[in-house]
Amino acid sequence: MRLAGHLTGAQVPDLLAACAGGTERPRVELDELMSADVVGLDALLRVEERGAMLVGLLEYLQFELEALRRRRPDGHDRSR
Repeated sequence: MRLAGHLTGAQVPDLLAACAGGTERPRVELDELMSADVVGLDALLRVEERGAMLVGLLEYLQFELEALRRRRPDGHDRSR
């Protein structure tokens, strides 16, 4: 699947549903994703934790994703 433009809380239910279906590991193409709010970034983390492969995420969004990962309530940095 390919995400483009802006990922906000409004699109999260569709993203989660799309990644939940099927038997293959989802591949999420993100090279055209320009921005994501905190709800969208959290959704990306959740689909990644469930096995999705995130591909082509812009560098500044990768930084935001890593920062959110470190701030998770359980206190664990899941990037390692």
